[in-house]
Amino acid sequence: MKSFLLIGIGRFGFHLATKLNELDHQIMAIDIEEENIEKVLPYVTNALIGDSTDEEFLSTLGVDTFDVCIVTISNNFESSLITTLILKELGAKKIIARACRDVQEKLLYRNGADVVIYPEKQVANWTALRYSSDSVFDSFNIANGFAIFEVSVPEAWNGKTVGTLNIRHKYQMNILAVKTNNELNMYVTPDTILRKGQSLYVLGKSKDVLKCFKS
Repeated sequence: MKSFLLIGIGRFGFHLATKLNELDHQIMAIDIEEENIEKVLPYVTNALIGDSTDEEFLSTLGVDTFDVCIVTISNNFESSLITTLILKELGAKKIIARACRDVQEKLLYRNGADVVIYPEKQVANWTALRYSSDSVFDSFNIANGFAIFEVSVPEAWNGKTVGTLNIRHKYQMNILAVKTNNELNMYVTPDTILRKGQSLYVLGKSKDVLKCFKS
């Protein structure tokens, strides 16, 4: 269990709070609007109405005691920037801030954010990868163009072993696991036989994976 300070309870902040609650984390929610606080109350440990650009207000919260501070203010970037800076000065352990534009991402990093999330951009990238091929079920970006994909076993691979297909050298990717009827096998060897109807979790460069599973 982790403790989260969640600042800004708009639509994104609300969904984030409900998911963190589902995962049994402790959440302190902050928003300047009473209406937003009322909506999120059933899903958080504590909640306060307040202005996060007020350093005196934030200093009363014990910012440095939270495992993660997340700034999800979306309708006022100046407030988001100031809040991020104050959190940094108050000794926040980890600051995650939301950006809506590329320039905002850069400025938030300069003002002390440890991680910047850019939901629109990240979801757009996921959508493009997910629907570039009918064989791709899901994907998760890692770094430097690498990602983990869930893909279906091609018909041409049915009944063949991983070793016979020489996947690592031929396609520059690794099979991390094989899923059969929602059962996950993470012990993949050269002798593992692949079957149509299974799905694979593969790690590689996005361009290589999509080229392989382009149908």
